[in-house]
Amino acid sequence: MSSTSTIYLRRLAACLDHLDRGELDHGIELVRKAWQEGHQVITLGNGGSAMTALHFITDWNKAVYLATGKPLRGRTLVDNIGLLTAYANDLSYQDAFAEQVKNLALPDDLVVAISASGNSENVIRAVTVANGLGCETLGLCGFNGGRLRAVAKHAVWVNVQDMQLCEDVHAIFGHLVMKSLCHQEQFSEID
Repeated sequence: MSSTSTIYLRRLAACLDHLDRGELDHGIELVRKAWQEGHQVITLGNGGSAMTALHFITDWNKAVYLATGKPLRGRTLVDNIGLLTAYANDLSYQDAFAEQVKNLALPDDLVVAISASGNSENVIRAVTVANGLGCETLGLCGFNGGRLRAVAKHAVWVNVQDMQLCEDVHAIFGHLVMKSLCHQEQFSEID
């Protein structure tokens, strides 16, 4: 009988094997382009995806600057709890990210929206606003891609019906971006 960890890790490995590498590489290049051209990279999401959005900006801002000397103008819409709850209270939670995008985003900024289900209304509204402002939008989604896969200009889709596996792959995407921008693309093979 296989242990829970063995089963989970096998499922994660299968999920990674079936990822569209072209989507991953394209997503990395979108972040690279925004960084090289001095545009903002703005991340957002709910729950576990909020923590992933925060993790991305933590890693990318610090590591990319330390490795290259060129700052990445990254910010997340999830770390100012006062602002987030003010919009949620005074308008609606569905508009809490969209209102921040209206205030902060400029044309050609990159908005990275994370929703494993692809159907978080506040994420969809933020992407719609960002598209209208002339931003590039990248949706990280799972399951059937949901509305996010359709509304974002670009997507990294994890085609699996499991929230935790989606979140794991989204976190891996963030690490791939960091390694790539920090010029740490050469990895030794693990046998």
